Amino acid sequence: MKKAHILFIIFVWGVLLTSCKNDSDNYTDPRGTDYAGSESCIQCHQKQHETSILSAHYKATLPATKENILGHFTDDKSAFVYDKNTKVVMEERNDSLYQVLYKNGKEVKAYPFDILFGAKHAQTSGYWKNHYFYELPISYYKSINNWATSPNYSATNPDFNRKILKECFACHSSNIASKYVTTSSSETYTFMGMEVDDFMSKNTLVYGIDCERCHGPAKTHVQTHLKFPDLKKAQNMISFRNLNRQQRIDACALCHSGNDKSKLKSRFQFKPGENLSDYFQENPRSKDTLNYDVHGNQLGLLSQSKCFQKSQTMDCITCHNPHQDKPQNRISYSKICMSCHQSTKHTAITLKTISKSRLANNCVECHMPKQDSKAIRFQQSNSSAVNNYSLRTHKIAVYPVAKN
Repeated sequence: MKKAHILFIIFVWGVLLTSCKNDSDNYTDPRGTDYAGSESCIQCHQKQHETSILSAHYKATLPATKENILGHFTDDKSAFVYDKNTKVVMEERNDSLYQVLYKNGKEVKAYPFDILFGAKHAQTSGYWKNHYFYELPISYYKSINNWATSPNYSATNPDFNRKILKECFACHSSNIASKYVTTSSSETYTFMGMEVDDFMSKNTLVYGIDCERCHGPAKTHVQTHLKFPDLKKAQNMISFRNLNRQQRIDACALCHSGNDKSKLKSRFQFKPGENLSDYFQENPRSKDTLNYDVHGNQLGLLSQSKCFQKSQTMDCITCHNPHQDKPQNRISYSKICMSCHQSTKHTAITLKTISKSRLANNCVECHMPKQDSKAIRFQQSNSSAVNNYSLRTHKIAVYPVAKN
């Protein structure tokens, strides 16, 4: 009886392990047969999964569900007024969300929320039409806790015809293409590393920045560790610990170094450990390199900082945990600053105006102040005033006046 019980337990474990393995083997990722899908990572990396799904990277794109959307749909904040005859109202209909255009009190057209972009500071969205994706004219901004025009949209004329291109998805998702890749991703080559077709298949979308976007294709890694669960050292997987400083920086710079360079290959093809210079090259006609915008070119700003220039080791991960967003606790950032600036000296004027405790616990407020983006501006409902979108600069410096 005891022997039969043991055999039954062995059988059950065998079924479970086989089932787990088969799930990985049978999964077809739209990026190629060498990808396993981030769901396969959870069974061994539960802790990283639990924190990463709350991060801005994971939420770079999301399905447009009621749980994911930030804006209001039921109170007096659910409408954006263009003029006395024209408005767009956010409405929920049969468990779906829409931006509905009204003229002279009559509905003209209802456009669905299909995909959401962002969740940390603001959230814009769009809808599918004939294999193209179009941005909705109204976005949500946390700074005003309300709807306003999508970046640089008109506040007098609702426009539902602006396309969101693949290049936008290249930094806000882990994949989108015109068709499924049915071979290994390394075997897929197209003109200049990019698909010639500009239309997109919604079935190829991989939401957010997932595990394999930063660690590379994981199919072999998953298969190996399911087959040999006693292996302690990661096999067939790119670890940032094993990358040199420039390789780590390049992996982040893929999406955090602006869009003014000449593109040689698609961002989607980039694998961690590769050189970014193989994908982009400096454009002689680039914009002013002394005034990088706070939105999009964090590396450009950081590179202008003496902290970065004088350090042999400082990179993005010095301050940011890629598996989670830091809580809004400036003390934690200050501790990182103080690990190098232990003998910091402030001017007499600064010491008179700011308390010692605040100086010790709030480095970023003065040395990485919030600045207005020149690339993103918006207007509120029934208003001609232009609002600026403010983000904390990554240029670490001494500023005469810090904006709170």
